[in-house]
Amino acid sequence: MEFQHINEIERATQKGRSELFRLGMGLIFLVGVMLYAAMRGDGQTSLILIIAAVVGGYMAMNIGANDVANNVGPAVGSKALTLGGALVIAAIFEAAGALIAGGEVVSTIRSGIIDPARIPDTDTFMWVMLAALLAGALWLNIATAVGAPVSTTHSIVGAVLGAGIAASGFDVVNWPVMGSIAMSWVVSPLMGGLVAAGFLYLIKHSITYKADMVAAARKMVPLLVALMAWAFATYLLLKGISKLWKVSFGGAMLLGLVFAVLIYLIVKPIVDRRSRQIANTKQSVNQMLTVPLIFAAALLSFAHGSNDVANAVGPLAAIVDIVTKGGGEVGRAAPIPVWVMMVGALGIALGLALYGPKLIRTVGSEITELDQMRAYCIAMAATLTVIVASQLGLPVSSTHIAVGGVFGVGFLREYLKRNYDRMVAEIKAHHPEGNQAALDAYLARFAKASVQQKGEMLAELKRKSKLQEDPLNLSKSERKGLRKVYKHELVKRSQLLRIAAAWVITVPASATIAAMLFFMIRGMMLPA
Repeated sequence: MEFQHINEIERATQKGRSELFRLGMGLIFLVGVMLYAAMRGDGQTSLILIIAAVVGGYMAMNIGANDVANNVGPAVGSKALTLGGALVIAAIFEAAGALIAGGEVVSTIRSGIIDPARIPDTDTFMWVMLAALLAGALWLNIATAVGAPVSTTHSIVGAVLGAGIAASGFDVVNWPVMGSIAMSWVVSPLMGGLVAAGFLYLIKHSITYKADMVAAARKMVPLLVALMAWAFATYLLLKGISKLWKVSFGGAMLLGLVFAVLIYLIVKPIVDRRSRQIANTKQSVNQMLTVPLIFAAALLSFAHGSNDVANAVGPLAAIVDIVTKGGGEVGRAAPIPVWVMMVGALGIALGLALYGPKLIRTVGSEITELDQMRAYCIAMAATLTVIVASQLGLPVSSTHIAVGGVFGVGFLREYLKRNYDRMVAEIKAHHPEGNQAALDAYLARFAKASVQQKGEMLAELKRKSKLQEDPLNLSKSERKGLRKVYKHELVKRSQLLRIAAAWVITVPASATIAAMLFFMIRGMMLPA
């Protein structure tokens, strides 16, 4: 009995031990950042640099815990990747993206939102950046604790905005830049949803709506992989190795195309060999999309690292710039130190490993049901949108893009399901009662028919039957209720409302916190 009690106590404390382990690993990372930053300055400037570096690392960990889930959640939810495999892939490619291609968006964060020339002095500017870092990290931590999927980009942009206004009034804000950023927040989820829905529609019409799905997948899957390889290679040439080798956009596209052709030639025989060993079912075809889905998750993580590292180290880079210049003019185009990028990259990877699994499951399974096909479309849409935004230097929210893609896929599924159910209802209504065998045979043939053949079959039925327009004699309210059943079955509207509410409140909340922190920091730093 005593041993049984001991086992029960151990099981009860298991969760607490896990929490302590995660907390301990996070503290070790922050202490390491603090010790390294302490060697890079002296006196009062060193203290500010140390605090900023620690808060920047803290912010990066929160980004990894919250935002990175959007990249690999669909792959995990579709069971194309295990949770452990997704964590490894995301950590590697997030860090690579931050270190290789993160500089352009960092420049937008550190000097694009507010005009440094309107800040009275460099000390005040450092206080603004420090308050923004701390406010963004605090708000993100609060939101993560209560399970709200907020945008980390919103958090830091709102924080910089609030601290800048507190320091120098509304004139300090670069309103044209803020306008373009705000527009990107609206456009991003729409683009993500449309592109994801477009990819799903393409895959359905080119693969799953075919009578021989395996043969169709044998042709399309290598093309899908090659398309992603083209995007990845082009982006890497434009951003990743631009410091070593300058290449034009056209040249990068051409070299990326060459790489995509090589990938196609490698992947095609592999897919061809595998396709001859599987059944002609949708589930089997989904398994064939696992490889491009993994590729998509890796590419999206790379793009996310290049884009969202700005949220963690943009303000820190500005503080480092001032400290290393010894209090001179705030530079707009100073290079981002490697160690600052490392703080962001390692912090994102560590936060993902320690606190990411919960939100990965949320994104992968709590909005809509995903399989490999749908997850691939979401990941591809998010990849393309984030790459374009990073190329333009816009700190868009990957949360908006990924969630927009998830809902785009879900709403397309609803539309297609409603259409199919309506067609089945028409078939049943146009067949005479009492001949169930004939109806079942016709429905089986209809299910295997192509899209064009389905339309022809329905048209033929209508020509043969002179029945009324609504053969089921359903009332308007009954038809509306049936559509609502399909919608709620496939997409959770409560999640959409919850996420939208979090998006709306994040910017004003982080701006308010940052303004209060700025006044507090200034009060402590000014001489008595």
